[in-house]
Amino acid sequence: MKRREKGFSLLELAVVAVVLSTLLAVFLDRLTFYQEAAERARFEATLSVFKTALQIRLANLILERREGEAKLLEDENPTLWLSEKPTNYAGDYPQRPEVGNWYFDAATRELVYVVNLGRGLATESRNDMKQLRFKVLVTYQAVHAGARQIQGIGGVILRPSGAYRWS
Repeated sequence: MKRREKGFSLLELAVVAVVLSTLLAVFLDRLTFYQEAAERARFEATLSVFKTALQIRLANLILERREGEAKLLEDENPTLWLSEKPTNYAGDYPQRPEVGNWYFDAATRELVYVVNLGRGLATESRNDMKQLRFKVLVTYQAVHAGARQIQGIGGVILRPSGAYRWS
């Protein structure tokens, strides 16, 4: 009678390896999903800070009766309006931008976010690096001033330069 040795057979070892590989693949996919969700949340929070600062800057100009200077907001770097710059703001747009950072492109007068992961991001951009670009736009509306109608400031927005959808 043969004595059976204790331990795993080759088949059992292969089954365990396949199960562990599958679990690892699912774990890594979920990890990437949550990393991208965190990046998107940070992007949206920072964009919201820029928009709020822009509204406050315009309100200050109106309160100080300097509405004529509102058009200058379209050319200024939006980070100048913040008391503290975001931790991922890296300054002027460089030749080789790093992913996950905000920049100001002085040539186009745009605020730029260079996306790190972006698997669920669809943009119009055709280059390899996914970037979300925003431009300040002062809007005007007709205001009745007695018997005449003049163009008054309607508001200010931080408009995306190209369409994007982050799912």
